[in-house]
Amino acid sequence: MQHGEEPLPGGNVSDGVVRVGDTVRRPTGPWTPAVHALLTHLHEVGFRAAPRPLGIDDQGREVLTFMPGHVIWPNRFSHLNPAPQLARVAQLIREFHEAVRGFRPPSDARWQKLIPADGSDIIAHHDLAPWNLVIGDDTQWAFIDWEGAGPGSRLWDIAYAIHGFIPLSADPEWQRRDAADRLRVFVNAYGLDEAERRELVPLLARRTRSMHDFLHDQAAQGVQPWAKLWAEGHGDIWRNDAEYIELREDQWAQALLAD
Repeated sequence: MQHGEEPLPGGNVSDGVVRVGDTVRRPTGPWTPAVHALLTHLHEVGFRAAPRPLGIDDQGREVLTFMPGHVIWPNRFSHLNPAPQLARVAQLIREFHEAVRGFRPPSDARWQKLIPADGSDIIAHHDLAPWNLVIGDDTQWAFIDWEGAGPGSRLWDIAYAIHGFIPLSADPEWQRRDAADRLRVFVNAYGLDEAERRELVPLLARRTRSMHDFLHDQAAQGVQPWAKLWAEGHGDIWRNDAEYIELREDQWAQALLAD
């Protein structure tokens, strides 16, 4: 690591990510040009809640603008306890989904496609979660870690975000008695219609279980860092959460579909 580089901890795949002044440098991959095209488009259409790509440095790392503030997971998650703050997350996701509608990926675009997505109506983020939400002042909220972006659907992105931001967790430390109320706040703020709500309900558990299945498959092949996460018990967490969500599907449906 060179002088003036500050490692940026957090997340599960942050090796090699450093801050240099007002920029972030991170390793590239075959998907980097497509992700940069996506981020450039978002800024061109006025969506500022994402880093802006600045090219590649002399070490072959991508260069992105640094998003000031703090990642809210786990120590600052209480910031989202008030309903208006949770609603703001949903509205921010809606703004992203609206902004990405006009994006046309480069003809040679390559994406990571880590988990088979449900649908392909947009280029989705695929990891809209508290560990990727940076909150600065009241005007500076942003999602980071876009390297997993790729074809997906709005509901696929939303189902994943709901798991993390409500949260829909089997862990007694994170379970919420008001989970159904928070789910309704989130979906109302995003603006799903009735048909979309009906489609979303079974997707909540499917999207969560897809994370367990992905880690299981990657661990079986010895692919890092996923094999390490599986060994640490992350697969069990995702499986338990999926079962928790499935058992309460009627509760989620009532929250979203009751008049």
